[in-house]
Amino acid sequence: MKTIVAKNSLGLGLALLTIIFTVFISCNQSSIRTYEPNNKNITYAGRVDPIEQEVILIGAASSATAYFEGDTCVIILRNYNEHGQHNYFSIEIDGEDLGRFRMEGSEMLEIPVEIPFPAESHKISIFKLTEAANGYINFGGIKCKKIIKPKPQPTQSIEFIGNSITCGMGNDTTQIACGRGLWYDQHNAYWAYGSTVSRALNVDFLLSSVSGIGMYRNWNSPEPTMPQVYSNLYLKQDEKQPFTTNNFNPDIVSICLGTNDLSDGDGTNKRLPFDENIFTENYIQFVEHILERYPDTQIALLTSPMIQGEKHEIFLSCLTKVKNHFSESSLKEPQIFVFEPFVPSGCDYHPDINDHIFMAEQLYSFYKNLLNN
Repeated sequence: MKTIVAKNSLGLGLALLTIIFTVFISCNQSSIRTYEPNNKNITYAGRVDPIEQEVILIGAASSATAYFEGDTCVIILRNYNEHGQHNYFSIEIDGEDLGRFRMEGSEMLEIPVEIPFPAESHKISIFKLTEAANGYINFGGIKCKKIIKPKPQPTQSIEFIGNSITCGMGNDTTQIACGRGLWYDQHNAYWAYGSTVSRALNVDFLLSSVSGIGMYRNWNSPEPTMPQVYSNLYLKQDEKQPFTTNNFNPDIVSICLGTNDLSDGDGTNKRLPFDENIFTENYIQFVEHILERYPDTQIALLTSPMIQGEKHEIFLSCLTKVKNHFSESSLKEPQIFVFEPFVPSGCDYHPDINDHIFMAEQLYSFYKNLLNN
Protein backbone atom coordinates (compact mmCIF):
# COMPACT_ATOMS: atom_id res chain seq x y z
CA MET A 1 0.00 0.00 0.00
CA LYS A 2 1.43 3.38 -1.01
CA THR A 3 1.21 6.33 1.35
CA ILE A 4 -0.30 9.28 -0.52
CA VAL A 5 0.08 12.71 1.04
CA ALA A 6 -2.45 15.44 0.38
CA LYS A 7 -0.23 18.36 -0.60
CA ASN A 8 -2.15 21.55 0.17
CA SER A 9 -5.39 19.62 -0.25
CA LEU A 10 -7.15 21.93 2.18
CA GLY A 11 -6.12 25.12 0.42
CA LEU A 12 -2.93 25.62 2.48
CA GLY A 13 -1.06 26.57 -0.68
CA LEU A 14 -2.87 29.89 -0.86
CA ALA A 15 0.19 31.56 0.62
CA LEU A 16 1.93 30.76 -2.65
CA LEU A 17 -0.81 32.22 -4.79
CA THR A 18 -2.00 35.74 -5.51
CA ILE A 19 -5.28 35.41 -7.35
CA ILE A 20 -7.60 38.32 -8.09
CA PHE A 21 -10.78 38.01 -10.14
CA THR A 22 -10.25 41.22 -12.09
CA VAL A 23 -8.63 42.21 -15.35
CA PHE A 24 -4.91 41.73 -14.85
CA ILE A 25 -3.22 45.13 -14.57
CA SER A 26 -0.52 44.57 -11.94
CA CYS A 27 2.25 43.53 -14.32
CA ASN A 28 3.80 44.96 -17.40
CA GLN A 29 1.34 44.03 -20.15
CA SER A 30 4.07 44.29 -22.78
CA SER A 31 5.96 41.42 -21.14
CA ILE A 32 3.26 38.82 -21.73
CA ARG A 33 1.58 37.31 -24.77
CA THR A 34 -1.82 35.73 -25.23
CA TYR A 35 -1.90 32.06 -26.19
CA GLU A 36 -5.19 30.82 -27.58
CA PRO A 37 -6.77 27.54 -26.40
CA ASN A 38 -5.90 25.83 -29.70
CA ASN A 39 -2.18 26.39 -29.18
CA LYS A 40 -0.40 23.09 -29.79
CA ASN A 41 1.51 23.40 -26.51
CA ILE A 42 -1.65 23.52 -24.38
CA THR A 43 -2.91 20.04 -23.56
CA TYR A 44 -6.26 18.83 -22.27
CA ALA A 45 -7.49 15.82 -20.32
CA GLY A 46 -10.90 14.44 -19.42
CA ARG A 47 -14.21 15.17 -21.10
CA VAL A 48 -13.62 18.45 -22.95
CA ASP A 49 -15.16 20.11 -26.00
CA PRO A 50 -13.16 22.49 -28.24
CA ILE A 51 -15.44 25.21 -29.56
CA GLU A 52 -14.74 28.52 -31.27
CA GLN A 53 -12.04 30.39 -29.27
CA GLU A 54 -12.68 28.32 -26.14
CA VAL A 55 -12.37 24.78 -24.79
CA ILE A 56 -15.21 23.63 -22.56
CA LEU A 57 -14.15 21.69 -19.45
CA ILE A 58 -17.17 19.40 -19.06
CA GLY A 59 -16.62 16.52 -16.71
CA ALA A 60 -15.25 16.24 -13.19
CA ALA A 61 -11.45 16.72 -13.11
CA SER A 62 -11.30 17.74 -16.78
CA SER A 63 -8.28 19.98 -17.21
CA ALA A 64 -6.08 22.28 -19.28
CA THR A 65 -2.29 22.24 -18.85
CA ALA A 66 0.61 24.35 -20.11
CA TYR A 67 4.31 24.81 -19.43
CA PHE A 68 5.49 28.41 -19.41
CA GLU A 69 8.49 30.63 -18.75
CA GLY A 70 8.42 33.56 -16.34
CA ASP A 71 7.04 34.14 -12.86
CA THR A 72 3.56 35.27 -13.87
CA CYS A 73 0.73 33.92 -15.98
CA VAL A 74 -2.93 34.78 -16.45
CA ILE A 75 -5.56 32.10 -17.00
CA ILE A 76 -8.67 33.06 -18.94
CA LEU A 77 -11.85 31.34 -17.74
CA ARG A 78 -15.61 31.70 -18.02
CA ASN A 79 -18.29 30.04 -15.89
CA TYR A 80 -21.37 28.63 -17.59
CA ASN A 81 -24.44 27.28 -15.85
CA GLU A 82 -27.85 27.52 -17.48
CA HIS A 83 -29.37 28.33 -14.08
CA GLY A 84 -26.86 31.09 -13.34
CA GLN A 85 -25.16 29.12 -10.58
CA HIS A 86 -21.48 28.92 -9.75
CA ASN A 87 -18.77 26.31 -10.35
CA TYR A 88 -15.45 25.41 -8.79
CA PHE A 89 -11.94 24.92 -10.15
CA SER A 90 -8.47 24.38 -8.76
CA ILE A 91 -5.01 25.45 -9.88
CA GLU A 92 -1.98 23.19 -9.73
CA ILE A 93 1.49 24.73 -10.07
CA ASP A 94 4.47 22.40 -10.48
CA GLY A 95 2.55 19.56 -8.88
CA GLU A 96 1.26 21.63 -5.92
CA ASP A 97 -2.47 22.06 -5.38
CA LEU A 98 -3.06 25.75 -4.67
CA GLY A 99 -6.65 25.36 -3.58
CA ARG A 100 -10.29 25.45 -4.58
CA PHE A 101 -11.79 28.54 -6.20
CA ARG A 102 -15.32 29.61 -7.05
CA MET A 103 -16.44 30.90 -10.46
CA GLU A 104 -19.59 33.01 -10.68
CA GLY A 105 -21.41 34.94 -13.37
CA SER A 106 -20.86 34.31 -17.05
CA GLU A 107 -18.21 36.87 -18.01
CA MET A 108 -14.81 35.84 -19.32
CA LEU A 109 -12.32 36.57 -16.53
CA GLU A 110 -8.59 37.09 -16.68
CA ILE A 111 -7.23 35.57 -13.49
CA PRO A 112 -3.60 36.33 -12.54
CA VAL A 113 -1.49 33.64 -10.93
CA GLU A 114 1.81 34.90 -9.54
CA ILE A 115 4.47 32.33 -8.66
CA PRO A 116 6.94 33.66 -6.07
CA PHE A 117 9.45 30.81 -6.19
CA PRO A 118 12.11 30.99 -8.92
CA ALA A 119 12.49 28.45 -11.72
CA GLU A 120 13.26 28.56 -15.42
CA SER A 121 9.82 27.22 -16.25
CA HIS A 122 6.62 26.13 -14.56
CA LYS A 123 3.74 23.79 -15.21
CA ILE A 124 0.20 25.04 -14.63
CA SER A 125 -2.99 22.97 -14.72
CA ILE A 126 -6.57 24.11 -14.26
CA PHE A 127 -8.97 21.40 -13.05
CA LYS A 128 -12.77 21.56 -13.03
CA LEU A 129 -13.85 20.34 -9.59
CA THR A 130 -17.58 20.06 -10.23
CA GLU A 131 -19.28 17.64 -12.61
CA ALA A 132 -21.08 17.96 -15.95
CA ALA A 133 -24.49 18.37 -14.30
CA ASN A 134 -23.28 21.59 -12.63
CA GLY A 135 -22.51 23.40 -15.88
CA TYR A 136 -19.12 24.03 -17.40
CA ILE A 137 -15.95 26.06 -17.12
CA ASN A 138 -14.81 27.46 -20.45
CA PHE A 139 -11.05 27.85 -20.90
CA GLY A 140 -10.12 30.86 -23.03
CA GLY A 141 -6.34 30.58 -23.09
CA ILE A 142 -3.28 31.73 -21.15
CA LYS A 143 -1.28 34.95 -20.99
CA CYS A 144 2.37 34.60 -20.07
CA LYS A 145 5.89 35.45 -21.20
CA LYS A 146 6.24 32.28 -23.26
CA ILE A 147 4.52 28.91 -23.48
CA ILE A 148 6.98 26.12 -24.11
CA LYS A 149 6.77 22.58 -25.41
CA PRO A 150 5.18 20.14 -22.93
CA LYS A 151 7.43 17.69 -21.16
CA PRO A 152 6.95 13.98 -21.94
CA GLN A 153 3.49 12.86 -20.88
CA PRO A 154 2.57 9.59 -19.11
CA THR A 155 2.34 6.64 -21.46
CA GLN A 156 -0.38 4.80 -19.54
CA SER A 157 -3.89 5.88 -18.62
CA ILE A 158 -7.01 4.92 -16.65
CA GLU A 159 -10.64 5.85 -17.18
CA PHE A 160 -12.79 5.94 -14.05
CA ILE A 161 -16.51 5.35 -14.55
CA GLY A 162 -18.69 5.95 -11.54
CA ASN A 163 -21.17 7.93 -9.51
CA SER A 164 -20.89 10.65 -6.86
CA ILE A 165 -18.00 8.87 -5.15
CA THR A 166 -15.93 9.04 -8.32
CA CYS A 167 -16.96 12.72 -8.75
CA GLY A 168 -15.62 13.61 -5.32
CA MET A 169 -19.03 14.76 -4.09
CA GLY A 170 -19.15 15.89 -0.46
CA ASN A 171 -15.43 15.41 0.14
CA ASP A 172 -14.26 18.99 0.80
CA THR A 173 -15.83 20.98 3.63
CA THR A 174 -12.99 23.47 4.10
CA GLN A 175 -15.08 26.34 2.72
CA ILE A 176 -18.71 25.30 3.17
CA ALA A 177 -19.92 22.84 5.80
CA CYS A 178 -22.13 19.87 5.00
CA GLY A 179 -25.79 20.77 4.70
CA ARG A 180 -25.07 24.33 3.62
CA GLY A 181 -25.01 25.92 0.21
CA LEU A 182 -25.93 24.00 -2.92
CA TRP A 183 -25.70 20.22 -3.19
CA TYR A 184 -22.36 20.40 -5.03
CA ASP A 185 -20.66 23.03 -2.86
CA GLN A 186 -18.38 20.38 -1.34
CA HIS A 187 -17.30 18.78 -4.67
CA ASN A 188 -13.55 18.45 -5.19
CA ALA A 189 -12.77 16.09 -8.08
CA TYR A 190 -9.05 16.88 -7.84
CA TRP A 191 -8.98 14.91 -4.59
CA ALA A 192 -11.35 12.12 -5.65
CA TYR A 193 -9.78 8.65 -5.44
CA GLY A 194 -9.30 8.31 -9.21
CA SER A 195 -7.47 11.61 -9.62
CA THR A 196 -5.40 10.94 -6.50
CA VAL A 197 -4.24 7.43 -7.38
CA SER A 198 -3.51 8.51 -10.98
CA ARG A 199 -1.09 11.17 -9.77
CA ALA A 200 0.59 8.60 -7.53
CA LEU A 201 0.91 6.16 -10.44
CA ASN A 202 1.93 8.92 -12.89
CA VAL A 203 -0.76 7.97 -15.41
CA ASP A 204 -3.13 10.04 -17.50
CA PHE A 205 -6.75 9.78 -16.40
CA LEU A 206 -10.34 10.62 -17.28
CA LEU A 207 -13.42 10.66 -15.06
CA SER A 208 -16.76 9.62 -16.58
CA SER A 209 -18.93 10.09 -13.52
CA VAL A 210 -22.37 11.38 -12.55
CA SER A 211 -23.73 11.79 -9.03
CA GLY A 212 -26.71 9.59 -8.20
CA ILE A 213 -26.34 7.41 -11.28
CA GLY A 214 -26.54 3.63 -11.43
CA MET A 215 -26.19 0.65 -13.72
CA TYR A 216 -29.91 -0.07 -14.13
CA ARG A 217 -31.55 2.52 -11.85
CA ASN A 218 -30.48 5.72 -10.14
CA TRP A 219 -30.73 6.99 -6.60
CA ASN A 220 -33.86 9.03 -7.27
CA SER A 221 -35.05 8.03 -10.75
CA PRO A 222 -35.27 4.99 -13.03
CA GLU A 223 -33.16 6.67 -15.73
CA PRO A 224 -31.05 7.88 -17.47
CA THR A 225 -28.49 5.40 -16.19
CA MET A 226 -24.78 5.31 -16.94
CA PRO A 227 -25.15 2.93 -19.92
CA GLN A 228 -27.62 5.45 -21.39
CA VAL A 229 -25.41 8.55 -21.04
CA TYR A 230 -21.86 7.22 -21.19
CA SER A 231 -21.43 7.53 -24.97
CA ASN A 232 -22.54 11.17 -24.98
CA LEU A 233 -19.77 13.71 -24.43
CA TYR A 234 -21.81 15.79 -22.00
CA LEU A 235 -23.15 12.76 -20.11
CA LYS A 236 -26.72 13.61 -21.10
CA GLN A 237 -29.23 11.20 -22.57
CA ASP A 238 -30.54 13.74 -25.07
CA GLU A 239 -27.12 15.06 -26.05
CA LYS A 240 -26.31 14.13 -29.63
CA GLN A 241 -22.59 14.91 -29.48
CA PRO A 242 -20.71 11.59 -29.26
CA PHE A 243 -17.98 10.93 -26.74
CA THR A 244 -14.80 10.40 -28.74
CA THR A 245 -11.48 9.98 -26.99
CA ASN A 246 -9.14 10.53 -29.96
CA ASN A 247 -5.72 9.42 -28.70
CA PHE A 248 -6.96 8.37 -25.26
CA ASN A 249 -7.01 4.57 -25.13
CA PRO A 250 -6.98 3.61 -21.45
CA ASP A 251 -4.94 0.66 -20.23
CA ILE A 252 -7.57 0.22 -17.50
CA VAL A 253 -11.25 1.10 -17.37
CA SER A 254 -12.26 1.13 -13.72
CA ILE A 255 -15.99 0.87 -12.98
CA CYS A 256 -17.42 1.81 -9.59
CA LEU A 257 -21.19 1.58 -10.01
CA GLY A 258 -23.85 -0.12 -7.90
CA THR A 259 -24.13 2.07 -4.82
CA ASN A 260 -27.24 3.79 -6.18
CA ASP A 261 -28.77 0.61 -7.62
CA LEU A 262 -28.57 -1.01 -4.18
CA SER A 263 -29.62 2.09 -2.23
CA ASP A 264 -33.04 2.57 -0.65
CA GLY A 265 -33.62 5.58 -2.89
CA ASP A 266 -34.51 9.14 -2.00
CA GLY A 267 -37.54 8.20 0.12
CA THR A 268 -39.88 10.01 -2.27
CA ASN A 269 -40.03 8.04 -5.49
CA LYS A 270 -41.39 4.48 -5.47
CA ARG A 271 -38.61 1.92 -5.07
CA LEU A 272 -38.81 -1.79 -5.91
CA PRO A 273 -36.46 -4.30 -4.29
CA PHE A 274 -33.01 -4.60 -5.86
CA ASP A 275 -33.05 -6.99 -8.84
CA GLU A 276 -29.78 -8.94 -9.01
CA ASN A 277 -30.52 -10.40 -12.45
CA ILE A 278 -31.29 -7.07 -14.11
CA PHE A 279 -28.28 -5.41 -12.47
CA THR A 280 -25.91 -8.21 -13.55
CA GLU A 281 -27.23 -8.35 -17.11
CA ASN A 282 -26.98 -4.57 -17.52
CA TYR A 283 -23.47 -4.66 -16.09
CA ILE A 284 -22.39 -7.37 -18.54
CA GLN A 285 -23.84 -5.45 -21.49
CA PHE A 286 -22.09 -2.28 -20.37
CA VAL A 287 -18.72 -4.03 -20.04
CA GLU A 288 -19.24 -5.47 -23.53
CA HIS A 289 -19.83 -1.93 -24.81
CA ILE A 290 -16.64 -0.71 -23.13
CA LEU A 291 -14.66 -3.57 -24.67
CA GLU A 292 -16.05 -2.73 -28.09
CA ARG A 293 -14.77 0.79 -27.56
CA TYR A 294 -11.41 -0.24 -26.07
CA PRO A 295 -10.72 -3.87 -27.16
CA ASP A 296 -7.33 -4.05 -25.42
CA THR A 297 -8.26 -2.48 -22.10
CA GLN A 298 -8.33 -4.22 -18.73
CA ILE A 299 -11.67 -3.86 -16.94
CA ALA A 300 -11.59 -3.35 -13.17
CA LEU A 301 -14.79 -3.89 -11.17
CA LEU A 302 -14.85 -2.02 -7.87
CA THR A 303 -17.09 -2.57 -4.87
CA SER A 304 -18.39 0.43 -2.95
CA PRO A 305 -17.03 1.91 0.29
CA MET A 306 -20.59 3.06 1.04
CA ILE A 307 -22.11 -0.45 1.00
CA GLN A 308 -21.65 -2.82 3.93
CA GLY A 309 -23.17 -6.00 5.35
CA GLU A 310 -25.67 -8.08 3.39
CA LYS A 311 -25.87 -5.57 0.54
CA HIS A 312 -22.11 -5.80 0.11
CA GLU A 313 -22.31 -9.58 -0.21
CA ILE A 314 -25.08 -9.28 -2.82
CA PHE A 315 -23.05 -6.67 -4.71
CA LEU A 316 -19.89 -8.79 -4.67
CA SER A 317 -21.88 -11.81 -5.88
CA CYS A 318 -23.14 -9.79 -8.84
CA LEU A 319 -19.63 -8.58 -9.72
CA THR A 320 -18.38 -12.16 -9.56
CA LYS A 321 -21.05 -13.21 -12.05
CA VAL A 322 -19.97 -10.40 -14.36
CA LYS A 323 -16.36 -11.50 -14.12
CA ASN A 324 -17.23 -15.17 -14.71
CA HIS A 325 -19.26 -14.27 -17.81
CA PHE A 326 -16.08 -13.03 -19.49
CA SER A 327 -13.81 -15.82 -18.25
CA GLU A 328 -14.98 -18.04 -21.10
CA SER A 329 -14.47 -15.42 -23.82
CA SER A 330 -11.35 -14.41 -25.73
CA LEU A 331 -11.42 -10.98 -24.06
CA LYS A 332 -9.47 -10.05 -20.96
CA GLU A 333 -11.22 -11.23 -17.83
CA PRO A 334 -12.33 -8.33 -15.59
CA GLN A 335 -10.66 -8.11 -12.20
CA ILE A 336 -12.53 -7.33 -8.97
CA PHE A 337 -11.30 -5.02 -6.23
CA VAL A 338 -12.90 -5.06 -2.78
CA PHE A 339 -12.47 -1.95 -0.63
CA GLU A 340 -11.57 -2.33 3.01
CA PRO A 341 -14.58 -1.19 5.06
CA PHE A 342 -14.60 2.26 6.65
CA VAL A 343 -17.16 4.81 7.77
CA PRO A 344 -17.19 7.73 5.30
CA SER A 345 -16.62 11.13 6.89
CA GLY A 346 -17.82 13.43 4.11
CA CYS A 347 -21.25 14.90 3.43
CA ASP A 348 -24.29 12.63 3.13
CA TYR A 349 -22.28 9.51 3.99
CA HIS A 350 -19.76 10.17 1.20
CA PRO A 351 -15.98 9.86 1.59
CA ASP A 352 -14.09 13.02 2.51
CA ILE A 353 -10.63 13.89 1.15
CA ASN A 354 -8.83 11.71 3.69
CA ASP A 355 -11.18 8.82 2.88
CA HIS A 356 -10.42 9.25 -0.84
CA ILE A 357 -6.71 9.17 -0.06
CA PHE A 358 -7.28 5.94 1.90
CA MET A 359 -9.16 4.51 -1.09
CA ALA A 360 -6.35 5.57 -3.44
CA GLU A 361 -3.76 3.95 -1.20
CA GLN A 362 -5.72 0.70 -1.31
CA LEU A 363 -6.08 0.84 -5.09
CA TYR A 364 -2.47 1.75 -5.83
CA SER A 365 -1.01 -1.78 -5.86
CA PHE A 366 -4.09 -3.22 -7.58
CA TYR A 367 -3.85 -0.81 -10.50
CA LYS A 368 -0.05 -1.02 -10.62
CA ASN A 369 -0.21 -4.80 -11.05
CA LEU A 370 -2.80 -4.45 -13.82
CA LEU A 371 -0.67 -1.85 -15.60
CA ASN A 372 2.39 -4.10 -15.43
CA ASN A 373 0.58 -7.12 -16.90
